[in-house]
Amino acid sequence: MVIKVFLASSSGSTAIKKKQQDVVAFLEALKVDYTPLDIACNEENRMWMRKNVPEDKKPSTGIPLPPQIFNEESYCGDYDTFFDAKEDNTVYAFLGLPPPPGSKQAHVEDEEEQEEEEAE
Repeated sequence: MVIKVFLASSSGSTAIKKKQQDVVAFLEALKVDYTPLDIACNEENRMWMRKNVPEDKKPSTGIPLPPQIFNEESYCGDYDTFFDAKEDNTVYAFLGLPPPPGSKQAHVEDEEEQEEEEAE
């Protein structure tokens, strides 16, 4: 599974640049393997991103702005949903990845599985 992060290398917006840096830095801190895809210099990347963001997730302008995050072809979300997942300690679930052993998220999932088994 490859996490794809669509970015704009030459964005004039400092807000977009900060959001992109936040996503990339957090993925690197977690040692999540990802591929940055530039939509500013590559028309193919831009068209693919725009086509594959679900209609109900597109902003009212209709044009999704970077960063946009995918797991292969599967849409994960934009910066706001990434930020929410980060705050809730659910980034691995957000990305569609199994949490690494020993992580806080893996511990929570193990506890939930044990509770389900006990309830049966």
